[in-house]
Amino acid sequence: MKLNLSKVFRFRRKVNRKYKDVLFRFIFRDKKDLLSLYNAINGTDYQNPEELEINTLENVIYMKMKNDLSFLVGASMNLYEHQSTWNPNMPLRGLFYFAELYERYVNSQGYRLTGSTRIPLPFPNYIVFYNGMEWEAEQTELTLSEAFEEQGEDRKPALECRATILNINSGHNRELMEKCRRLEEYAEFIQRIRDNLQKGMRLEGAVERAIEYCLAHGILADILRKGQMEVRNMLLEEYDEKAEREYLRKESLEEGIKQGREEGRKEGIALGGFEILAGLVEDGIISMEQAKERIKEKEEEFILWYQERKKR
Repeated sequence: MKLNLSKVFRFRRKVNRKYKDVLFRFIFRDKKDLLSLYNAINGTDYQNPEELEINTLENVIYMKMKNDLSFLVGASMNLYEHQSTWNPNMPLRGLFYFAELYERYVNSQGYRLTGSTRIPLPFPNYIVFYNGMEWEAEQTELTLSEAFEEQGEDRKPALECRATILNINSGHNRELMEKCRRLEEYAEFIQRIRDNLQKGMRLEGAVERAIEYCLAHGILADILRKGQMEVRNMLLEEYDEKAEREYLRKESLEEGIKQGREEGRKEGIALGGFEILAGLVEDGIISMEQAKERIKEKEEEFILWYQERKKR
């Protein structure tokens, strides 16, 4: 299979692999928007943004990622994370973050661990907003205890941390999106960029076109008008070699499909085609829905095959 390698080296603009994570924090840095998101998730009706106290751990880095958003409101300690790739270790991340958050809280309130009175702690809520391109359920729960080595049925772990994963891709969790317009706008903006990339645009053009569309249709318009350059720079700032690999895989898919037609479409897709499509989905180049569109007549077979693959 021949690849046009000259096209690969056209990627001269630096690309930030974590652009969605940075943008998510940027959009919800305003207390009013963050409080709206909290109300939408918890079914509450807090009206005063000043009741929300942001305590994000700006200088705490774990696995090369800063804590996204953490805050106190009412009697709850909230940790919000954004993920563009599926990560089964979020409960462990949460454990590390919450340990630091509670230590700072106890110190700030002047409590003493050696005292004879139980220290009242705000209730922990841990939400992970997922918008990767691999298919996932509307809501998933991950627990730290699932990672522990088995020690027998009668033994209970001394630690637990529970992460609720919400799929915030465009079209998912509609009720939540309707309650928090800012989250819906964010999901729509990211989807516009992806749609443009799927049309063959380079990232810079895809971002520019998405910004133009959103400004024209009132999507994140206030944020984009004030910080259009800042948003653009977030999306184009940092180079990642994954861009080349993604391009190679995409071109490999097109060549594989063409070759599959020539050598026998049925065999080509059933064997190599499934592997290529799975790789593209897992690398976030195409969504599961787009993968199924490419092989409509074998959609059910591919889904079953992909589910078995994930179990291995």
